[in-house]
Amino acid sequence: MVTVDELERLREEALRELEGLDTEEALQAWYAGYLGRRSRLMEAFAALGTLPRELRPAIGRKANEVKEALEAAYAARREALRQAALRRELEAPPLDVTLPGRPVRAGRLHPATRTLREIVAIFAEMGFQVFTSRDVETDEYNFQLLNIPPHHPARDMWSTFYTDREGVILRTHTSPGQIHAMRAFCPEPIRVILPGMCYRYEQITARSEIMFHQVEGLAVGPGVTMSDLKGTLTDFARRMFGPERKVRFRASYFPFTEPSVEVDIDCILCEGRGCRVCKHTGWLEIAGAGMVHPVVLQNGGYDPRRFTGFAFGMGPQRITMLKHRIDDIRYFWANDLRFLEQFD
Repeated sequence: MVTVDELERLREEALRELEGLDTEEALQAWYAGYLGRRSRLMEAFAALGTLPRELRPAIGRKANEVKEALEAAYAARREALRQAALRRELEAPPLDVTLPGRPVRAGRLHPATRTLREIVAIFAEMGFQVFTSRDVETDEYNFQLLNIPPHHPARDMWSTFYTDREGVILRTHTSPGQIHAMRAFCPEPIRVILPGMCYRYEQITARSEIMFHQVEGLAVGPGVTMSDLKGTLTDFARRMFGPERKVRFRASYFPFTEPSVEVDIDCILCEGRGCRVCKHTGWLEIAGAGMVHPVVLQNGGYDPRRFTGFAFGMGPQRITMLKHRIDDIRYFWANDLRFLEQFD
C-alpha cells in the first residue's frame, strides 16, 4: 500500500538523481522513469481508488505535491542544460567561412540532348546553321504546303494531335520548318538544320513514344543534286558512328521529296552479319531523305526551275539507342536515375 513516507522518499531520490544529469538524453530517461505513464508516481495515482477512504485525501495531496515538485525541478534542470549548451556554443572557436564547402554534385546532360548536340556540331562543321521552328503548327504548314493536301493517304502515316482551334495541331514532324526557313531566307541559298520536338498519338512501346525529338535538314541552292545529299549523309554517318561504317540508300516515298530514300548503316552490334536488333538484315535505318519536291520549293518561295534542294530527317533518340545499345525508347522519358547515371 502506498504511504506518505514512500512518496517523500520517492521525491528525494528523484531530485538527487536529477542533479547529476548533464545530457538531454539522460534527462528524457529520468522523465520517463519518474513522471512517465508507467512510473511509480503514476502507479500511486492509479492505486488511490484501492486505499481506505480515510487515507485517500492525505496520500492524494502528497502525490500531487511530489508531482508538481518533480515537474518544476525537471523544467529548471532542462533550462539549465540548454543555457550551458548555449554558453559552450558561444565560447567555441568561430566558424572559418574561408574553408572549402561541401562539393555540389554536378548534374549531366540527358543522353538524347548529348546526341542532339553532337548532331548539331557535325552539321555545323559542314556549314549548316540551326533554324528553330514552332511546336504548334497549322494544318497548312504541317501538311498542305508539304504536298499533303486534305484526304491524301500519306496523312495516315501520322496520328495527329488536334487542338480545339480549327486547323491548329501539334506538329507531327519537323518538316514544316522547311517552309518557314525557305520563306525566311528566299531567294538566298540555304543550309539549315531544324531540331525540335514532334508529337504523334501513337501506342507507347519499346520503339515508339508520343513525343520525340527530330532533326530536319534542308539545303537549297542552284545545282544541288542527289550526289550532294548522299555525300552529306554518308559523311555524317561516319562522323557519328565511326569511319568504318557502311552506308546504303534505299528507294522510298515521301510526299515532300522526289526521289525519296531511306538511309541505313551496317549494324553496329553484329557488324552487318545479322542479329535480332537489325532483324537479321545486317542494316539499321538512321534517316529518311530525298530531293525537295518542286511543289514544296515553290511553296517556300523558290523557283524550282532555278533551284533544287535536298532534305532529310532523323531522330536523336533512335541514334542514341543505336550508339549505346539501348533496347527501349521509354527509358528516355522515365526520369530513372539508374538509367541516366550511366552516361558520364
